[in-house]
Amino acid sequence: MNIIDVIAHELAVKPSQVQAAVTLLDEGATVPFIARYRKEVTDGLDDLQLRNLEDRLRYLRELVERREAILNSIREQGKLSAELEQQLLTAQTKTELEDLYLPYKPKRRTKGMIAIEAGLEPLADALYGDPTLNPQLEAEKFIDAEKGVADVKAALEGARYILMERFGDDAALAGKLRSFLGEHGELRSKVLEEKAAEAEKFRDYFAYAELLSKVPSHRALAVFRGRNEGFLALSIGVQGHEEGQSDPCEAIVADHTNIRDQGRAGDKWLGEVARWTWKVKLALRMETDLLGSLRERSEEAAIGVFAANMKAILLAAPAGHKAILGLDPGLRTGVKVAVVDATGKYLENTTIYPHVPKNQWDESLEILNKLCRKHAVALVSIGNGTASRETDRLAADLAKRYPDLQLKKMVVNEAGASVYSASDIAREEFPELDVSIRGAISIARRLQDPLAELVKIEPKSIGVGQYQHDVSQTRLGQSLDAVVEDCVNAVGVDVNVASAALLRRVSGLSASIASNIVTYRNQHGAFADRSALMAVPRLGEKCFEQCAGFLRITNGGNPLDASAVHPESYAVVQRILEKSGRSVQQIIGDSAFLRSLKPEDYISDAVGVPTVKDILAELEKPGRDPRPEFKSAELKEGVEDLKDLAPGMILEGTITNVTNFGAFVDIGVHQDGLVHISALSSKFVKDPHSVVKTGDVVKVKVLEVDAKRRRIGLSMRLDDAATPREKPEQNRPRQNDNRPSPKPAKPAPPPAVGSFGNLLKDAFNKR
Repeated sequence: MNIIDVIAHELAVKPSQVQAAVTLLDEGATVPFIARYRKEVTDGLDDLQLRNLEDRLRYLRELVERREAILNSIREQGKLSAELEQQLLTAQTKTELEDLYLPYKPKRRTKGMIAIEAGLEPLADALYGDPTLNPQLEAEKFIDAEKGVADVKAALEGARYILMERFGDDAALAGKLRSFLGEHGELRSKVLEEKAAEAEKFRDYFAYAELLSKVPSHRALAVFRGRNEGFLALSIGVQGHEEGQSDPCEAIVADHTNIRDQGRAGDKWLGEVARWTWKVKLALRMETDLLGSLRERSEEAAIGVFAANMKAILLAAPAGHKAILGLDPGLRTGVKVAVVDATGKYLENTTIYPHVPKNQWDESLEILNKLCRKHAVALVSIGNGTASRETDRLAADLAKRYPDLQLKKMVVNEAGASVYSASDIAREEFPELDVSIRGAISIARRLQDPLAELVKIEPKSIGVGQYQHDVSQTRLGQSLDAVVEDCVNAVGVDVNVASAALLRRVSGLSASIASNIVTYRNQHGAFADRSALMAVPRLGEKCFEQCAGFLRITNGGNPLDASAVHPESYAVVQRILEKSGRSVQQIIGDSAFLRSLKPEDYISDAVGVPTVKDILAELEKPGRDPRPEFKSAELKEGVEDLKDLAPGMILEGTITNVTNFGAFVDIGVHQDGLVHISALSSKFVKDPHSVVKTGDVVKVKVLEVDAKRRRIGLSMRLDDAATPREKPEQNRPRQNDNRPSPKPAKPAPPPAVGSFGNLLKDAFNKR
């Protein structure tokens, strides 16, 4: 197997592109660097293609390594035939490799091995080779008490185990069964009766069955969670097959091994061998493999959802360089207040008690007024935790009572703020401050620049995933780290103000080098130009090559240092200046002039047309931020709790999480509502991420409210009909309502209208 050719085929690109990318990756280049600055080398592979390439390269190299280990093991046993070697060399997956290796894998002594040692292999071969033989009569010939074969029954049992293990180790048979069950197999779950009273949140899976090929990731992860928590029992069955009926898997075993019931003397015994081969040797193995495959597939989908949401949050619109007042809401403990300046530098903090039990409303307003005037505050950032709506009303009253302040306010998602507050990064930044004040600072900064602040928090703690605690934490971490790296490098980083936490996400920079940059900056002052970075300890030429284009120096000596033009390409800009007789300041932003240039006139052996085009686009809008314009949702006055909601209300809210089954929206009542996938648009929606992303401000209609279970059904189709509140019992499906129904020819009306559909309930159970 040629890895390059396999990846090229899978990505539908040329092998030469894959080879170039692999070479760069092996040399230590990062995906953002290759995607942005090596387009000529890879012939334009983008960051998504490169991430997929990187993942497949890792998997296929592990496959090759495992193949070599298996080949060596079988070769050492002296059992490596030319045919087996060819099968191993052409295996495309780790599962296929392990199937082929199974007969040669070192095992503990099995019943089949013991039977062979007792001399029963000739009996097994005879009965299998000639079904006309009478098993009872043939077995009598092999009775030998000294070898542990006491009677006919023992002899036939030993022969059966020999054949069962032989058939069970047949890779082709395993492949047939896996393929059949992959198409016709059904995931089934049932509640453990003794745990039924405690398993209420898994009620939808008390008697559940769905084709393996159709089970969506969130449903699969839900039943796996139910099993892990000791409430559900899982199994794999064949769709339409019930106990007592002929098992199609036994039939596949019999057919593959050429066992037929033709009324011959040995047919019944051989039929039992086929049945036992499935029941004893293969059923559990297939179930384990298929459940493992389903979990892996579901985890990948869930990780993809988390990554998409994470990217949306990191690339959310920044409020920009404005002084911000951060409010971390609370009732009894008060509202923690912190002010940061336009660069995010912490200035001052206090605590106010506007809410119950102290109710110091006017006193709190006066304190906030003084702080806003003292530090020229432009924005108020309010965490969305406990008492956020009350605190939001306080901020609205502040703006109304002191209109000359011209304040704007916004409620932000504070997920992860407490994690940051207690982290080593926060302790290093603010060793003298209380944990709660650090949280208020984080709330202020994440409005100012979400990307710069959220990189300080472990991605998994931001809470925008789908069953993120149920998936492989290693794989999740790898995926999210890649997302953070891509986002940081897409935006670029001001090296003179960035924290070490942000700098370490820049292409080519390790945590230690990022720390060295900050230390050097503190000791020697701001970097005057990019070349000054070479003086930072351990930042060598290779590291500079990888990071320089993503680091920005504003108001430096060279305007290009504030752009995404890489220093290695400054010569291209110089040729443009020499040919036009203009200065850098004159051409930057001059769209008419830059668009009149022909990229072909400035190429060289090192720089091709793609790079020149990128340079011209960057000069047109140097250092442009790819993030959208800042805006916030206007939460409706008087709607602060579930009891304030009524079906038919149209509200504005912010998307907090997007899953495969819909989107959750913060409408300011301390409980996110769900817009089911079918209620996202009047058109059919296959993937919710194609319609909305985390952080979007949307208008929704309240369709249904279940205060007891704290569930809110919403729709973005504002002409959808709402329904009166119903008792929770009326919304509960019958025990067997979980079976998949036929797909409608046209998009069905949202199941949230009138009752919560299965997917809607799955989502709320997850929350």
